[in-house]
Amino acid sequence: MAAGSGTRLGADRPKAFVEVAGQTLLEHAVDTAVAAGADAVVVVAPVTHLDQARMSLERRSGLGRPELIVVAGGAERSDSVAAGLAALDRPDIDVILVHDAARAFTPAEVYGRVIDAVRAGADAAIPALPVVDTIKVVDDEGVVRSTPDRASLRAVQTPQGFGAEVLRAAHADGRHATDDAALVEAMGRRVVVVDGHPDAFKVTTPADLAGAEGAFRRGR
Repeated sequence: MAAGSGTRLGADRPKAFVEVAGQTLLEHAVDTAVAAGADAVVVVAPVTHLDQARMSLERRSGLGRPELIVVAGGAERSDSVAAGLAALDRPDIDVILVHDAARAFTPAEVYGRVIDAVRAGADAAIPALPVVDTIKVVDDEGVVRSTPDRASLRAVQTPQGFGAEVLRAAHADGRHATDDAALVEAMGRRVVVVDGHPDAFKVTTPADLAGAEGAFRRGR
């Protein structure tokens, strides 16, 4: 998923096309997907940057590479995922991962854990980390209403993995969600959590971008 505007990042281009260590976030994300053994990679990009996305993939095409596809995103995240699914017309693919280019540095090992969990029988699998901060539920006036037990809370990352038909069914009626697993949950299907990774952080602000540059310099 590379269709986000990246407003909070303050960049002059969509977030996925901001560079870290000489490559765009999109290019870093695609390289890891390829390293993780993807059979096909569908990039969902802003309509204004389709050519740039295609150029990035062309530089990565070649013998032994997976199928690489670029499509335009929609108005909402769910619309963009649906567009990517429509472009992936391959009955031989049984597991589909939905990944954010903003989490470009997710290690390949996380991809593996997600895929293994789906192939082991889960309808969906999501990487996550335990929540270390105390979380408060507040109302519209800023008044605290409850304090959930953080032992049961997880901070969810991507890629999220799904049985191919499960994900297609989740998007069949055009419902919207900021998290694809939520659509599967709403169907009453089984979603499991696997271990995430600190390097799967989301680049959202200039501070995140600086952290990514620093991680690269340290060889992470």
